Amino acid sequence: MRIAVVGGGIAGLAFALALHQRGLACEVYEGVSEVRELGVGITLLPHGVRELAALGLLDALQACAIENRESVFFNRWGQRVYGEPRGRHAGYDLPELGIHRGRLHGVLWQAAIERIGRARLHTGHRCVRIEPQTRGALLHFDEIDGVRPAPVQADVVVACDGVNSAVRRHFYPDDKVCFGGINTWRGTTVHKPILDGRSYMRVGSIDTGKMVIYPIADNVDGQGNQLINWVAEIRDPQNRMNDWNRPGRLEAFLPMFADWRYDWLDVPALITGAQQIFEYPMVDKDPLPRWSFNEVTLMGDAAHPMYPRGSNGSAQALIDARTLADELAATPADPAAALARYDAVRRPATARVVETNRTLPPDFIIMKVDELSGGQPFDDIDRLISQDELRAISEHYKQVAGFSLKTPA
Repeated sequence: MRIAVVGGGIAGLAFALALHQRGLACEVYEGVSEVRELGVGITLLPHGVRELAALGLLDALQACAIENRESVFFNRWGQRVYGEPRGRHAGYDLPELGIHRGRLHGVLWQAAIERIGRARLHTGHRCVRIEPQTRGALLHFDEIDGVRPAPVQADVVVACDGVNSAVRRHFYPDDKVCFGGINTWRGTTVHKPILDGRSYMRVGSIDTGKMVIYPIADNVDGQGNQLINWVAEIRDPQNRMNDWNRPGRLEAFLPMFADWRYDWLDVPALITGAQQIFEYPMVDKDPLPRWSFNEVTLMGDAAHPMYPRGSNGSAQALIDARTLADELAATPADPAAALARYDAVRRPATARVVETNRTLPPDFIIMKVDELSGGQPFDDIDRLISQDELRAISEHYKQVAGFSLKTPA
């Protein structure tokens, strides 16, 4: 069975490693010519860490990540609204980790080289078109540096080629991203630890401007400073190109946060301390009626791109990878049936997450408090809303998002 994995990102590499673990070979076709550790931060939730731990990668990840102790919500005025323990501190079997996306990808890439072999990892192969065959499909690639790779015939094709997937576009030619009217700017800044240096922070709401802030590496300069990942979100009706590598401009968003100075954090200083800033619109896509077409299927962002709220995109992609590897290992003689079962299990589950991220994301906690306070500072949070009510909002999101690994009491 010739399995082609289109895309060597988080989903594609995790899937390839899961196949190898189950005794199934594959070939990975990655678009870039050179794999480098790029990007900003990412949070790995316990149910995502579970999948990586099952691949034997937990020690390597913990060596270059921060284990989150708590998640804390503040209003635009820097007042604490709600907080809760996270990961192992909340009773889960596994930690919640903040890590540089490039480091995470580097750990997966190195593991793939060691286990699968560099010869099966084909860089400079950006898939631009597929031709479904009687079994599987023929893959066509873009020209890179004046050379166009030869087409590849595969019995099974798994598209892990992201939100702009060429494979998805074949089956859904009118497919479009859905812009949420929110623009984001992302960066990383070397900064002293904030709070206890193990906190995931959400500050403000989308109506007042919002910041998501968390550490992703310890003592990066030998002086105790951390690498802090931050994301700024502002309502903006202008739809921009969905390119993760688009440079951002300070003047486009810094004025919104100019007076966000608290006794525990100077937000403008955090933003202006970044060496590089990326701009990206908050986009997702409507859930699909079908992922699998005979021996071709979708995975990760190619299947269910979601708003980057709740840190769940990577976790859902990792669950996709393990699920499909299990199904293919169960019936290797009938891959179409395996892909159909994977579709039936994973598509409805991820659709619920996509829809919840649109309507009731984790930061709904702050939005609710802003509504009750009129967007002004409050004297006593408990007079506005009880902590039990805020906890119920958080628990509802976690239930939909698949937080299901807490150790029984």
